[in-house]
Amino acid sequence: MSKTEGLGLTRRSLFKAAPAAAFGAVSLAGGMAVTPAAADGIFDTADYDAVIRKAVEGKEIKVGFTPPILSEFFDIMEHAAFQQARNYMDRFGVTWSWERASPSGDFNSVEGQYNIIQNWITAGLDVIMVCTAGTYKDTEKLYNDARAKGITIIQFNMPIELWDPALVMDTCSVGYDNILQSGYVAGKFIAEKLGGKGKVLQIWGPSGSIWSEARQKGFDMVLAEYPELQVVGLADGGYVRDKGFAAAQNLLTANPDVNAIYGENEEMALGASQAIDSLGLSHWDGSQGIVTIGADGLQSGFQAIREGRLTATISVGGVGQGLKLVEMAFAIRALGMTAPKINNVPVQLVTKDNVDGVDSLQAWALTAQAL
Repeated sequence: MSKTEGLGLTRRSLFKAAPAAAFGAVSLAGGMAVTPAAADGIFDTADYDAVIRKAVEGKEIKVGFTPPILSEFFDIMEHAAFQQARNYMDRFGVTWSWERASPSGDFNSVEGQYNIIQNWITAGLDVIMVCTAGTYKDTEKLYNDARAKGITIIQFNMPIELWDPALVMDTCSVGYDNILQSGYVAGKFIAEKLGGKGKVLQIWGPSGSIWSEARQKGFDMVLAEYPELQVVGLADGGYVRDKGFAAAQNLLTANPDVNAIYGENEEMALGASQAIDSLGLSHWDGSQGIVTIGADGLQSGFQAIREGRLTATISVGGVGQGLKLVEMAFAIRALGMTAPKINNVPVQLVTKDNVDGVDSLQAWALTAQAL
């Protein structure tokens, strides 16, 4: 018998108390989450909260959080997770033990990350949250070892769309579709700004990167729709700003007449923006100059958009992913529920027209105290 059985919690009362999400998070288009308790006048959750608190109060959920690199993007996501964890602490009395670890400096340092995960498996954590440059084949044994010990593996920000979900040995994933929600969106933005024709540079992740593969698929879909949109140069920017700057500077020196630069992630796009400045070229002003777009959704990127040094970016749901990660962990570990295998969050194309709203959401997430 589960903890919630025999406590007066029926399917009907659950639906009445929290019809959209039994565990307190309703995902909205901007990636925000509103708990039923916070939605005054919509849901009466006092009885529901009391029942869940009785079932889970005092329970500790031990979490390990490992991104491929410590960066501004993953910091936003982790702080959103802290916001949701504290929400459940306040409402239901569940507590959290939170560890963070990541390989240093190299986005593709999978061996070091696997050692981190193995140590957490040995330590017997409840939930391991993973974003790794490894493929489903690389992680198969590791994840199976974790599941054999009853550990929940939740992958995040991964290009799961590249693989058959049945082959991925995680418990579930939280993320977005890199093909259709990132690569395609960026390409479509460039095409529309340039009237369907022009010269484009790509500043890309390392050769063999799974994110690069997925986003390229989406971008190629746009190139097929707009045959007069030409890629005239592509270089490895290593997913970091300084390498993105060097790569863009070299390509721009050889191709000063380009119309757009697509930085596969925002760090590289910001590096490309610096390269435009260093060479005395012009940023897009609405009718001419170089269009630049990235993807992640960083506070530094939002400021660059306001200043006209970055035309746009794609906020890939860093806040939404952080909220959803903890929602899934709570549902699985505290309430014994089965989560969907794939949990994609909304993303948002960010320009000068809407940057303030997206920025304020992330600023809210960053106010969270660490667990």
